[in-house]
Amino acid sequence: MSGHSKWATIRRSKGANDAKRGQLFTKLGHEIAVAVREGGADPEANFRLRLVLDKAKQANMPKDNIDRAIKRGSGELRGSEELQESVYEGYGPHGTAILVETLSDNKNRTVSEVRRAFTRHGGNLGADGCVAWMFSRKGYIAIDPGDNDPEEIALIAIDSGADDVEIEDNLVQVYTQPENLKKVQTALVEAALQPTEAELSWIPQSTMTLDEKEAMQTMKLIEALEELDDVREVFSNLDITDDLMAKYESAA
Repeated sequence: MSGHSKWATIRRSKGANDAKRGQLFTKLGHEIAVAVREGGADPEANFRLRLVLDKAKQANMPKDNIDRAIKRGSGELRGSEELQESVYEGYGPHGTAILVETLSDNKNRTVSEVRRAFTRHGGNLGADGCVAWMFSRKGYIAIDPGDNDPEEIALIAIDSGADDVEIEDNLVQVYTQPENLKKVQTALVEAALQPTEAELSWIPQSTMTLDEKEAMQTMKLIEALEELDDVREVFSNLDITDDLMAKYESAA
């Protein structure tokens, strides 16, 4: 599981420039539109929408962009009708399992781009079900404890329904059943704790460790997939050491 938060950190640091921020806003806009289309425009009644709006706020997405996306999802503007969600599965260049969540108005284009990214970086796109069995669908919440006691945060999370909590140096990671994510997140917020991430995620049941060269090659594939316009999230069972993470970020 440890690779999840570390790769998320890379995505944030590498997504800081204007071009990638624009791409991120487009992806978030699509997510907002689909969330509204599927569950309505009230974030209090539509938890999926609330999660996406939280992500948009953290990314400093302009309010006008958010409003347009909500209108597309509600049918006031055209644009969300053809968006479809898909999950693709494959293997990294050294056997790591990779899941790719996409949101697209053209599945043929999307699968072609995903396959090309796998091939260019030494991996391969697999058949449906080839790696999904290695992952569990979970709610995931990340919290920077700050001056708070991480053990106290863990107790609050467990008492409110979390399945598991992992404590690292500057991060508390909370895992829940999908249906308990909202309840646990609410309990943490009511305890004056502000999660840095809260989302439905694919968590690997076990992780895979590679040597430095192999891990770098795999991370380049994951990054290439993340940068595709139609890709929402990429999940992998790659375990990444802190030292290697720092080396990758400095070289990027």
